[in-house]
Amino acid sequence: MSTPVRRQQQQRQGAMDRPRVWARNPLAEFDELLNQMGGLLESTVGGAATPGLATWTPAADVTEGDEAYHVELELPGVKRQDIDIEVNGQELTVTGEIKERERKGVLRRGGRRTGRFEYRLLLPSEVNTEGVKAAMSEGVLTITVPKAETAKPRHIEITESVQGESRRQQEPQQQQQPQQSQGSP
Repeated sequence: MSTPVRRQQQQRQGAMDRPRVWARNPLAEFDELLNQMGGLLESTVGGAATPGLATWTPAADVTEGDEAYHVELELPGVKRQDIDIEVNGQELTVTGEIKERERKGVLRRGGRRTGRFEYRLLLPSEVNTEGVKAAMSEGVLTITVPKAETAKPRHIEITESVQGESRRQQEPQQQQQPQQSQGSP
């Protein structure tokens, strides 16, 4: 019986060689590694020491428009009744729980998230808490948080004025003011 032979790939020359383009966001890879390490510890130790502290954060996208902030959270398999959304000042908090399904047989490999989740976001400006809307579609929770009137950008129109016209408009106003003050007792 023969054994397979490993062939070594050519090694790069120099220690400064780096990949030209990241295939993914490097921070997302660290986040994924941290989540995997947490999952490994939970499976080994049997969960967190205090029940209620073992929470995870769902993936989210946050965009800002002229009128509102839009938050999209990935929550596949979560029922809308199991989600709680709160807005307190500029802070948006989404909490809930994905319950473990009852299975028949032995689970050989599990990769789905279960348990309590929490997503917190501090918005950069004042918001209208009365106008917050949320909708759930195909496992994506979309939250629209409208900006407060003071936080919305306002367009200022610039008018063109000719120096002679602006002086003429000011002169009659100045003449009218002394007349009004003379006539009043």
